[in-house]
Amino acid sequence: MLRFCDFPYKRPAFDSFREEFLGLLRQFAKAVTADAQAEIIGQINLRRNYYESLSSLAHIRHTINTQDKFYAAEQEFFDETDPLYAELVTEYYRALVASPHRDELSRRCGRQLFTLAEMALRTFSPSVITLLQQENKLKSSYKKLLASAAIPFDGEKKNLSQLIPYQQSPDRAVRRDAAEARYQFFAEHLAEFDDIYGRLVAVRTEIAGRLGFESFIPLAYLRRSRSDYTARDVAYFRREIERHTVPAASALRKEQAERLGLASLKYYDEPLFYPEGNPAPVGTPEGILAQGRVMYEKLSQETGEFFREMTERELLDLLSRANKAPGGYCDYLAAFQAPFIFANFNGTADDIDVLTHEAGHAFQVWLGRYREMPEYHFATMEAAEIPSMGMEFFAWPFMELFFGIRAPLYRFRHLCEALLFLPYGALVDRFQHEVYTRPELSGAERRRLWRALERKYLPHRDYDGHPFLEGGGFWFQQGHIFDTPFYYIDYCLAQACVFQLWQRACTDRDGAWRDYLDFCRAGGSLPFLELLPLAHLSSPFAPGTVKRITNAVCGWLEQNRP
Repeated sequence: MLRFCDFPYKRPAFDSFREEFLGLLRQFAKAVTADAQAEIIGQINLRRNYYESLSSLAHIRHTINTQDKFYAAEQEFFDETDPLYAELVTEYYRALVASPHRDELSRRCGRQLFTLAEMALRTFSPSVITLLQQENKLKSSYKKLLASAAIPFDGEKKNLSQLIPYQQSPDRAVRRDAAEARYQFFAEHLAEFDDIYGRLVAVRTEIAGRLGFESFIPLAYLRRSRSDYTARDVAYFRREIERHTVPAASALRKEQAERLGLASLKYYDEPLFYPEGNPAPVGTPEGILAQGRVMYEKLSQETGEFFREMTERELLDLLSRANKAPGGYCDYLAAFQAPFIFANFNGTADDIDVLTHEAGHAFQVWLGRYREMPEYHFATMEAAEIPSMGMEFFAWPFMELFFGIRAPLYRFRHLCEALLFLPYGALVDRFQHEVYTRPELSGAERRRLWRALERKYLPHRDYDGHPFLEGGGFWFQQGHIFDTPFYYIDYCLAQACVFQLWQRACTDRDGAWRDYLDFCRAGGSLPFLELLPLAHLSSPFAPGTVKRITNAVCGWLEQNRP
């Protein structure tokens, strides 16, 4: 099997690709039987997987080294051509939903394909191609600005990922200084972040207007392929978090201050859970990867085979380096049947979190690697986060491999942070709803809005008078807000489901794992709420779900307090 470094890349000749694609669409329109149309769908899928794999390959290699001029140029090429490619896919979807054999094709390909096609048709028109290109370029500008961070600290230049270990230091002065250095970078570039985001809001609002929407919000829901719930459902979910989880989160933060021996918890104290320091993985990054292979061999036959392939094909880039884009993600290159995991190890427990989280994404798509239909590689994003976040918890029994005798402290902190995340995720989602309802807000007004919402969802947060953070700039570092609008509440919805899997695994681990596998194997073949019964999960929108999971987590934390 090819290793990642050997994956061949050649910029697609888009004009000839388009002509070939349109030729297949003409054949599809002339085909008189469902069999003939199904065969053409297969040919179209092959070409789509080819183009999308090259786009992903260029993106991955660009983020591995944002200063690589060749792949920087390739990223610019795809920023230009992806909207043109989207136009072709739209034409395919238009032909698909208009097919006289739609019922038979739906039986063969699944109803979800047609649901996704109908939603996609509402998100695109040739009239917005230039605007989509502008949006892509602005998103790339944001990533480049983040990657440019070279922050003087501890006698060296650090990127944002490399500052994180200092922000978790047991020495309060060190973590305060590291936090101040981090936010000094954002403060110095305030005008640039404000400008990029303001232009993104404006261009997205214009796209929505040209497509006939009253605001970007309904368009964003269609882009996120949300077919079986609405903004009203999400608002109810946020209110449930505010009602049940926010008080629990504030109590956890108060308890954290007491554990650290502090009169009050400042923003720079939040990353530290234990006075002697947070559990950190033992050994080198190479050692962590080797222990990861042991863990996945023990977890199940499927995960053992999966992780062997990931390591042997070098489908992971985990170390933080200069000029590497920050963050972590999983991508899929269908033409090579290869998931890819991108991360920035920094010597903290985050390394284990990202190894398990992104491996969950990769495992889900690997299980369905023989699927030809691009729509079904990943589930819609709230559902796709269940395999990733679920893997974090199924890895719990093996944490001694990474943390030794401090593994119980890792598990306690991991569960705490999972619950503490819900209010923050709700805040990010509420902020975006407010911004796109009032796209005329200035940068200063958006920052004041963020700060007001922080006081609602994170009433315990104390910025200790820090001018930039008190001014509402914390969200500049939240890439989802810039890059993939409204993709954040997905984590909260998934977490509400994963907490249920975690509860079940505490008493019936084998049964919970079987449910998890059934869920993963379904890929994106069903919408979110129809996937949940496969793993015997209650909807996050159901009355009582948020209260039950909050109480269950708090009960476990009470019994297992370090």
